[in-house]
Amino acid sequence: MPERYEYVPHRLLRRRVRDVASGTEGVLMAVINEDVSDSVHARWMELAYIRAASGREFTTAVGNVEQA
Repeated sequence: MPERYEYVPHRLLRRRVRDVASGTEGVLMAVINEDVSDSVHARWMELAYIRAASGREFTTAVGNVEQA
């Protein structure tokens, strides 16, 4: 089975960031290029994984991430 994701370097990794879509702040834990499709046709998207103050991680599009 081929990999459905790959890690992507990002200048804000391990830094405090804000998701502009939700306004939530946290630490950028990873940026991953993921196949988000449910079909046989791949649809790749770069997702940012952010850990909020609660300890829970959430995802957002990389374009929504800015330094806090």
